[in-house]
Amino acid sequence: MENIQERNIENELTTSYLTYAMSVNTNRAIPDVRDGLKPSTRRIIYAMGQINLTASRPYDKCAAVVGEVMKNYHPHGDGPIYGTLVGLAQPFNIRYPIVDGQGNFGSIDDDPPGAMRYTECRLTVIASEMLTDIEKQVVDFQPNYKDSLEEPTVLPGLLPNLLVNGTTGIGVGYLTRIPPHNLAEVVDALLHKLTDPDATSETLMEHIPGPDFPTSGIIVGTSGIEQMYTTGRGSITVRAKAVIERVSIRGSEREQIIITEIPY
Repeated sequence: MENIQERNIENELTTSYLTYAMSVNTNRAIPDVRDGLKPSTRRIIYAMGQINLTASRPYDKCAAVVGEVMKNYHPHGDGPIYGTLVGLAQPFNIRYPIVDGQGNFGSIDDDPPGAMRYTECRLTVIASEMLTDIEKQVVDFQPNYKDSLEEPTVLPGLLPNLLVNGTTGIGVGYLTRIPPHNLAEVVDALLHKLTDPDATSETLMEHIPGPDFPTSGIIVGTSGIEQMYTTGRGSITVRAKAVIERVSIRGSEREQIIITEIPY
């Protein structure tokens, strides 16, 4: 009872909750605008680079990667780490996969991936661009959670990941949802912005007419896109694409609707 301190509950909630909110937003929920990554994803990429698990190297067990990440950089459960790793390898989930997976990494029909002891992985070629010159310490580093190694606060990559792969995150008082875009279109827009620093959203939309989803689909209307690019807020309606095919079933000809593209 001697260690009990009396505090004003309003002041304590304001101070403590602000500290909690900042921790959640910066360390878990909201990606960094510079590399478009949350800490867990950044640590997976960096750890795979550190063990030389690049596109030119043989695959390694995902369990080994998860263990490396958890041991040195991300002191959380192996399940969430593996879930993040799987998402980076699913071509229907991410526009430009960061991880090259071998084995069962789930399906667009929501089939679960195989256990990490079975699946294998390595970085993709495009992921290597996110680690360009990192050995030269061109970004700031910070001690890892046990002060035994250093990890980058942000990746120095050439890939405009935030725009091409998009992101989603729900923090404390903040929500972010950025759709994925076509890499070639984003590069054209960046070059235009470098040539004309005063370029407007309207001129940039000549290079980036809209999002580019990994599952394709048809975007209905352009008003939501224009609103999103000019104000940062907007909604986009994506419609599935289907074709009608004639098939023979038990000797009789029938028409069948085949869904070829689905909303993201």
